[in-house]
Amino acid sequence: MKVIGLTGSIGMGKSETAMMFRDLGVPVFDADATVHRLQAKGGRALPAIDAVFPGVVEAGLLDRQSLGAIVFADAAAKRKLETIIHPMVGEERAIFFAEAEKDGADFVVLDVPLLFETGGNTACDKVVVVSAPAEVQRARVLARPGMTAQKFEQILSKQTPDADKRAGADYIIETDKGLDHARAAVAKIITELKGQYRP
Repeated sequence: MKVIGLTGSIGMGKSETAMMFRDLGVPVFDADATVHRLQAKGGRALPAIDAVFPGVVEAGLLDRQSLGAIVFADAAAKRKLETIIHPMVGEERAIFFAEAEKDGADFVVLDVPLLFETGGNTACDKVVVVSAPAEVQRARVLARPGMTAQKFEQILSKQTPDADKRAGADYIIETDKGLDHARAAVAKIITELKGQYRP
């Protein structure tokens, strides 16, 4: 079974594109959703987070804003959080992949926002990058509740530039041309991959 990495910078439309793969029957492992589940009430990451970052878990709930403020400003704190979360996400991913393979999937999509930033692209057989012009990206992100231009620039500074992601992609999906165009691009990629990977 092959692994197809799906990534894109903030505001590029990756989540919508992942849904399109899922709608067409491709198993999609959503790394972000897995992190949220691990950190949700009752999530298995909470005890370890509480031990390393006292005060960010109250009444069984993670104060994401407080934790975010700590790790955003402190690289060492961020690394500590990653040593808690990354192994757990890896375990969940392995279980997901094993189940997909057991179900006969030819390939799975690994949906990771920071695929290039973490070197995850090297573990993928193919990489799909979602992309849009910078002005479209900016307008989308600044329309989000609570987003500011300063916060947007801070996030961008921690992400691999879109041009570099495009250069490292096997497939590029342009998300500024409408949903129908993106769906057609996803369908075409799936058809090509099935041709390559189906025995």
